[in-house]
Amino acid sequence: MDPLPIEGAWLSTPRVHSDPRGSFAEAFRTAGLPHPLETAQVNCSVSQPGVVRGVHFAAVPPGQAKYVMCVSGEVMDVVVDLRVGSPGFGHWTAVTLDDETRRAVLIAEGLGHAFMALSERATVVYLCSQPYAPGREHGVHPLDPELGIAWPEGVEPLLSAKDAAAPGLEEALRAGLLPDYEECRKFYTTLH
Repeated sequence: MDPLPIEGAWLSTPRVHSDPRGSFAEAFRTAGLPHPLETAQVNCSVSQPGVVRGVHFAAVPPGQAKYVMCVSGEVMDVVVDLRVGSPGFGHWTAVTLDDETRRAVLIAEGLGHAFMALSERATVVYLCSQPYAPGREHGVHPLDPELGIAWPEGVEPLLSAKDAAAPGLEEALRAGLLPDYEECRKFYTTLH
């Protein structure tokens, strides 16, 4: 796995074996992960072009680490450092995930995650370290100008009502919703 510019995020590029029958790739293996991930829940979303899901994160501890794959179609996948006090606070990075390269992103607890569907239909599967818990789940508005995520031009973003109502980064900071960098780092040391 290769580290992404955001501390606590990595990109996996599997070796895809192709022959006349089709292709095969190892999608996930816990051994050798740079960050522990015990899977408690697996989510699968199907989105039409322009759908933006996120920026989502969960309160730490326990937070929610994710391993994200696009198994059909193509998405722009975004990781945002929402950890207050982090050297990269407010920074984001994006990678393309698709069904050709079979790349995946591993995201540590405390980081924000979002994606935009770029194909006619995009199916994203994510392995999560913790199950969904409404009281711990939060979001930051994906179109917040302060975040400045460079979503693709010419694609109209389509948000859920919940994501459209999410606070901007500054508002989430003032409300005390964002994870603390040092608390996240301490939590990481408890993981096996």
